[in-house]
Amino acid sequence: MLATFLIGLREGLEAALIVAILVAYVVKLDRRDLLPRLWIGVGAAIAISLGLALALQVTQRSLSDKAQETFAGLTSILAVGLITWMIFWMARHAKALRSHLHGKVDQAMAGGAWTLAAIAFLAVIREGLETALFLFAGANASGGSGGDVFGAVIGLAVAAGLGVVVYKGAVRINLAKLFLWTGVALIIIAAGVLSYGVHELQEVGILPDGAFFGDHPFDVSGAIPADGWLGSILRGTIGFTPSPTWLQLITWVAYLAIVMPLFLSIARSRRPAPTPVSASA
Repeated sequence: MLATFLIGLREGLEAALIVAILVAYVVKLDRRDLLPRLWIGVGAAIAISLGLALALQVTQRSLSDKAQETFAGLTSILAVGLITWMIFWMARHAKALRSHLHGKVDQAMAGGAWTLAAIAFLAVIREGLETALFLFAGANASGGSGGDVFGAVIGLAVAAGLGVVVYKGAVRINLAKLFLWTGVALIIIAAGVLSYGVHELQEVGILPDGAFFGDHPFDVSGAIPADGWLGSILRGTIGFTPSPTWLQLITWVAYLAIVMPLFLSIARSRRPAPTPVSASA
């Protein structure tokens, strides 16, 4: 639940801030007549993202057990690839996000009648599709319980609420700092999702399950049962499994060892002056 909450919060907040910045700028330009078109673009992006989430669930349930493991493994690895790219993209561009979106709106004013709807759609659809895929993979990795769905819904709801208060000017957010800390959390979650994807592909024989130094590097299932409260929390946050394969462990460690330092280096080198950002600034 915690993992899907954080995924929903971070990814939903990115989308909510994009919408808030777009709406605030259109209002600032005194072009409220264009808002319905903007909301049509946003609504279409949300509808397609929900459609992807539903399609992933339907597809997985329609497969055989072996095919389900293959599907879960491949989608998990794809989701980690997309979320890693997006984390680095945001680390590089968070400071200029508002000015970038303002420039897109300025271009839309000189374009056709539905150009603004297209810009809103394209700005939100990337976040929406990525969120749907990563939530699907994250829920699978943490057990796929009803709590995971609840966590995702709460995270998205909180993100939407923050988007509203940012638009109203009640809160001013330092985007770089926000995306730094949530990026760290997502990298840790992504390492667990990647490890889970590797395990599923090992189960069906796509990846080798042979051990390098034994069957498993460790087995703490007696002390921390996978279905216990502590095991569930660790599985939902860091992708913990009581008895991982060597390939799972190496994948988890390697991902964190490579991605985390690179992300922190980029985020800190591009950290702006500590001036908070609001949608209407």
